[in-house]
Amino acid sequence: MQNAILYSYRRCPYAMRARMALRYSNVEVEIREISLKQKPAAMIAASPKATVPVLVLASGEVIEQSLDIMNWALEKSDVDHWNIQHSEQEELILSNDTTFKKSLDQYKYAIRFPEHPAEVYRAQGEVFLQRLEALLEQNIYLCRDSISKADIAIFPFVRQFSMVDEAWFKTAHYPALKVWLEHLLQSALFIDVMQKYPLWSEA
Repeated sequence: MQNAILYSYRRCPYAMRARMALRYSNVEVEIREISLKQKPAAMIAASPKATVPVLVLASGEVIEQSLDIMNWALEKSDVDHWNIQHSEQEELILSNDTTFKKSLDQYKYAIRFPEHPAEVYRAQGEVFLQRLEALLEQNIYLCRDSISKADIAIFPFVRQFSMVDEAWFKTAHYPALKVWLEHLLQSALFIDVMQKYPLWSEA
């Protein structure tokens, strides 16, 4: 039986969380690493939105959103119960994907948003970091003392935020958040999904 195909870009946080969920669930997929500057026609044909990740199932069904890919994978297998019924989990992910992502983009690409200096956008993003810090003072992970979907869905974006100005982040007072981030960065799951693939070619 043909494996599902995942169009991915290694450093994209949306693609990261999709890859982590697929690997955790032991779903066999063909990873097709793409160039954002030269997106393959096969991916665009499958998903006209033309952004990663895109999962094409063996049946031909296409799953275009990273959270939908995560949920699909967790429906296949979820041995550690990532997909918990927790009142805060989905709301946290929604806040990450909307308010925090907007602040992250403005902070990272501040030159494109000259209305304010980068520090203003960073401070806006810190509102979410402070919320995460408070949660991590209570539990090892965001919703409990073991990983849940919220951790994997949010982690790649916090990683990206921390890398915009690494010197600042190193001195910022987020002790619990830094422990959480480092633990996920050093996890076998993350290291595994961050292996480099050659660019996929349609030729």
